[in-house]
Amino acid sequence: MLIDEVQAEYALLYGGVGDIAPIDPEQFVLPEGAFALFYCAGAPVAMGGWRAHGDGVAEIKRMYVRPPWRGRGFSDVVLPWIEQSAADAGRHQIILETGEPQPAAIALYRKSGYTDIPAFGFYAGEPQSVHLGKALL
Repeated sequence: MLIDEVQAEYALLYGGVGDIAPIDPEQFVLPEGAFALFYCAGAPVAMGGWRAHGDGVAEIKRMYVRPPWRGRGFSDVVLPWIEQSAADAGRHQIILETGEPQPAAIALYRKSGYTDIPAFGFYAGEPQSVHLGKALL
């Protein structure tokens, strides 16, 4: 349900059908990745995960907080969980790709210590893409 919601949001922001980058659920199985749903009062309100992206690097995928729950601090729970999970699996760096039409996401990542990195992956050539990363302790 949340993946369908985030895909619909991407379609509104970017056009088309949403994120068309190749993704396989098997990429989110430890030790090569992880994924979690976050609940409040029994309802799914947020999600996020990471997958391996080369030696020692994790890539954030599908971090999302449902609109009615935004602004309540859920991203401040999901992002640290993703980072800690990746670090616990031996990853020393974490990267992500987002887009200029998502200024709140960009602000969250920058506030959390992410800085610009060279473009990578499926959307490397897209002019609205923003590529960020940081070292994991």
